[in-house]
Amino acid sequence: MTTAYDPFGVPGQRRPPQDPLLSLPDHPSGEWAATAPRSLPRFGHPRPASQFSGPYLASPTGTVRYPVVADPATEPAVLNGRGRGRLLTVALVVLLLLVTGGLAWRLEQANSRHSDQLAAALLRQDQLTQRADRLEQKLAGVFDPEAISSSVLPSVFRVRAGNFTGTAFSVGDRAAEGQANLLTNFHVVESVWESGGRKVFLERGKDEVSATIVKVSKGKDLALLRANRKIAGLDVAPKTVKPGQQVVVVGAPLGLEDSVTTGVVSAYRPDDSEGPTIQFDAPINPGNSGGPVVNSADEVIGLATAKARDAEGIGLAVPIKTACDTFKIC
Repeated sequence: MTTAYDPFGVPGQRRPPQDPLLSLPDHPSGEWAATAPRSLPRFGHPRPASQFSGPYLASPTGTVRYPVVADPATEPAVLNGRGRGRLLTVALVVLLLLVTGGLAWRLEQANSRHSDQLAAALLRQDQLTQRADRLEQKLAGVFDPEAISSSVLPSVFRVRAGNFTGTAFSVGDRAAEGQANLLTNFHVVESVWESGGRKVFLERGKDEVSATIVKVSKGKDLALLRANRKIAGLDVAPKTVKPGQQVVVVGAPLGLEDSVTTGVVSAYRPDDSEGPTIQFDAPINPGNSGGPVVNSADEVIGLATAKARDAEGIGLAVPIKTACDTFKIC
């Protein structure tokens, strides 16, 4: 046997080299396993002998026993730290989903209530708009003689035809450039026409304009005048008048120009022997003849022609449609 010396000079028996794996304490082929005392645990730590009676398997050499591993299918699982962390994460995710779902439901309910309130507000706004429109329509039909007079008077003139006076007004927009078409009664210019004359005068205050008698209709008591001056024409009512409509009559009664009276349409008589006639109750007098009868929309409905003698509130007018159809100027 070879004698070896340790680093400190003490002679001892030299051991042959060992494979590191075969030198592990629990390896059955290791030298330590053959000489290790029975009372020591397989990892080299002191342990009571009673602990070796547990679930251990014997080593192939019968000297060291190995622990028995539990079958996962039959033994209850014991959560380690990582398992508990995963379970906590899952629980947290479920809680967040529940909270998010609750918030989404509450938000949907709030949006639904808000949508209902918005729809109700829009409905109320539509109702108010409709009421405002109806009110505006009613106000548009409100009879305002002052506004009507202001709109109509610039187009109305006193007519002086020889020794007679009456009223004429500009109508439509078909006159030639720099001219105006005016309507009046034939009986206002009758003396000039019968004498062969054609010239009459239109007067408003200090303003005087000469005009020419162009056409007449004795049977309908109408005359067409033309002035060599641009005068704004009045609009013509497109619809047939109805009893009860409020009217303004503008003229020069007894030569008093720019006179205004008001009343209503008393009747419309389309089958009179002398042609269709409008009856109204606004006061008129000699000099009103040929003046416009105007509705609340500033539209001419007829020409004042006559009044009943020995009666009050019975005036007659030729419908404007009759004059337009006769002279083709509207």
